[in-house]
Amino acid sequence: MNKLATFFTNLMRKYLPDPFVFTIILSLLTVLLAITVEGKTPASVAQLWGKGFWSLLAFTTQMAVILVMGYALATARVTDRLLDTIVNQVQRPHTAIIVATLVGGVGSYLNWGFGLVVGTIVAKKLALKVKGVHYPLIIAAAYSGFTFYGLGLSSSIPVLISTAGHPLEKSIGLIPLSQTIFSLPMLITSLILLITLPLLNAWLHPRAGQKVVEIDPAIDQAQAAPRAMGEGLIAEDTIATKLNNSRILSLLIGLMGLGYIGLHFFVNQGTLDLNIINFIILFAGILLLGTPAAYVARINEGVKTIGGLILQYPFYAGFMAVMAGSGLVNTISKVFVGVATASTLPFWGLISSYLINFFAPSAGGHWMIQGPFMIDAAKALHAPQNQTAMAVMLGNAWNDLVQPFWILPALALSKLKLRDVMGYTVIIMLWVGAVYIGAVLLWGYLAH
Repeated sequence: MNKLATFFTNLMRKYLPDPFVFTIILSLLTVLLAITVEGKTPASVAQLWGKGFWSLLAFTTQMAVILVMGYALATARVTDRLLDTIVNQVQRPHTAIIVATLVGGVGSYLNWGFGLVVGTIVAKKLALKVKGVHYPLIIAAAYSGFTFYGLGLSSSIPVLISTAGHPLEKSIGLIPLSQTIFSLPMLITSLILLITLPLLNAWLHPRAGQKVVEIDPAIDQAQAAPRAMGEGLIAEDTIATKLNNSRILSLLIGLMGLGYIGLHFFVNQGTLDLNIINFIILFAGILLLGTPAAYVARINEGVKTIGGLILQYPFYAGFMAVMAGSGLVNTISKVFVGVATASTLPFWGLISSYLINFFAPSAGGHWMIQGPFMIDAAKALHAPQNQTAMAVMLGNAWNDLVQPFWILPALALSKLKLRDVMGYTVIIMLWVGAVYIGAVLLWGYLAH
């Protein structure tokens, strides 16, 4: 296994470009496929690309908000102390890898933005404390937990299709979470991954005598400096500074936010969507950070982790528009769905979703361009819509392990390059894929 990890790591370091370069290559490839496969003219493809470029600004903002506010929540003093308590119990490198995977996985299951950040933070803490930890691997291990978001509470497609008024409601109605992420097959899948993924990651750690790259302590010192400045003692005894550092103001606005959340769920019977998730994370962070000044300081830190997302998301929106407008998504889906039966449709949906996710890494946007065709296929084959939707979600979460887009916050926090960690995530992706394929095949056949 170590030889395999070394092979993929060396391969990625030699040939894998930075994420933005990868995005440019995908953009050009999408345009080329639209012209050669779908027979579109260069002018029509350019129009699709240009019109779609800014089409996901609202969604981009939602993604940026969830990451920045997730960062604030993950770095709050209460959270930090809890992580320190966990880290202080760890003595061995292999245990550190297991703990980083579990924290990243559980965090992502609860909320993907929170999990992305808290996993990397605990991985850095462990790398600093436990001597002999291979730093690129522990960051990759923490990021591998991100795949749990597809099975968890912020799983985009299941949450979307359980929400009244979703765009495809006329076609499939409302599908409750009890039939998707909380169904018995998906709960069992989550448990299998929760047990096996940490063990796999620990197995990948270099053995005695092999090269280990430890964390540079200067990384932590450089990132701790701005935080200390933003959370220092009150410099002046003025009304302005007292208001900036007022715990009462944070408490009042935090309680107001919690009150609205209670009304949303228990009085208005509201559902969980991206906006309410962001609302919860925002006001939980305000309460945990304690003062307006402390929260603003954390948000300013968090903004530094989303530069790559802000830059790259319009490019993904552009070639997602080309994928949808040119017919490429339907062509890819038809290749797989054409050989599917009612029992195997979830499997082929998973595989096609994995491929499409290279070009459309947002589960919500991904579903809007692949979902309609998969729904029609499920109707024609009399396959369950809940399995079809969940298969597309799992294909998305599976591909995210090797999709450079979502790892950007982890790279920003860890100061590593994509090529440093991708060799490990490729191996992790192979195992997660085996679990997901087995899950959707068994689910599909047992349902018939």
